[in-house]
Amino acid sequence: MWSPKPDHPLRRLFAGLTEHTFMTTLGVADPKLTDYLSELLSRFIAMDAIFRLRDTEGKTVEEVAGMVLEAEAMPPEGRTHREVHRHIGDFTLFWTGVYPETLKRLRSAFSRDCFIDYCEQGKRSYYIASQFDEEPFTEEASVLRRLSEGFEMVAYGLNQVRREWESSRLQGGGIQPIL
Repeated sequence: MWSPKPDHPLRRLFAGLTEHTFMTTLGVADPKLTDYLSELLSRFIAMDAIFRLRDTEGKTVEEVAGMVLEAEAMPPEGRTHREVHRHIGDFTLFWTGVYPETLKRLRSAFSRDCFIDYCEQGKRSYYIASQFDEEPFTEEASVLRRLSEGFEMVAYGLNQVRREWESSRLQGGGIQPIL
């Protein structure tokens, strides 16, 4: 899975957009949070990062309901359990914040996700992941806790980040949508 380094141009672009938007639109000056979000946006450029979870048979898990089932089948301690819940939080935040118009399709009547509230599940998953606060996760655990507590505000902020990059593209800034 591709994860850009902090000095990668795409990561720097998302860092600038995220920091500017969160500070000017929301009044949130939280470098650790904006760093986490810019890394999330950069990582989720690749579809294999968005749909990285696999079930026990190796098939891609594309529904939050399936991700939760996989997480619940794991022993509650350990890095893998934490990473799966963190990914569920990231997945739900990404779709809720960046592409909320896609939620209708993701939660269609033909999907098990029609019964899932992405905001509530994202909050729950970030909270569970934040409980792993020993080294080396201490710093990230506090960010995950803030994501759990402020999920809706962060989703709104990410939607504003999307508006900024789309606005810049329309004004000739060369920024392209990520999907």
